Amino acid sequence: MSVNAVVQDGKVLDTNNTKKEKTSANNGYDKDAFMNILCAQMKYQDPLEPTSNTEYINQYATFTQVEQLSNMAEAFSMSRASEMVGKTVVVQAEDGTKIQGKVDYVTYSKGEAFLNIDGKDYKMDQVQSVADTDFVEKHDQADDLVEMINKFPDYNNLNYTYAKEIYTAYAFYQNMSAGAIELVDEKYIKELEKYKTRMDELVKEASENEDALKKEDDKSTESTSETSDSTSGSEESGS
Repeated sequence: MSVNAVVQDGKVLDTNNTKKEKTSANNGYDKDAFMNILCAQMKYQDPLEPTSNTEYINQYATFTQVEQLSNMAEAFSMSRASEMVGKTVVVQAEDGTKIQGKVDYVTYSKGEAFLNIDGKDYKMDQVQSVADTDFVEKHDQADDLVEMINKFPDYNNLNYTYAKEIYTAYAFYQNMSAGAIELVDEKYIKELEKYKTRMDELVKEASENEDALKKEDDKSTESTSETSDSTSGSEESGS
């Protein structure tokens, strides 16, 4: 086998073409580069103090172990990336901003995994945190309910005109999953129940008042009609 190598100041220089140099710079030495260096070392060793075969074997064994560990790490990284598909993650963009979104799919390029979130690729090392999408949805539901409750008017100023806000929040609460409700502080649940009970009373009072007014109007209408009929009858008698 023909081996070409350049030795300068006692060191073997890699004379691969530019493309291989760039690959080495990015990915480190591969097995072929290591074998070239090892062969060059054997070719240019001091004939008076030759390196033992055992040392060569040890060097190759060490390189093989490192290569296997590197391959395992790469495979593990790709496996981790695949497991993130469908999960909600927080990534740090290049400008430092944090972005939350669900991983739609994973792509691989030059041994590196990229997570696609909302149409944009991010590296694995940009991931800040990972959460189960179901948990995130429950957490969002809990936050939404608390936000609605915080917008309620002062309890002492509550009137039936706020019925839509109160009943909307209560309906949202009833449709929440048990897991989402567990994430809501109990004081908010009690406050919602308190407002709901009071609103039921106010709506009932408003309905009763409306019925009473309607009855009064009906009586007034009947009285007016009777008076009109009586007057009409008197006029007819006079004639």
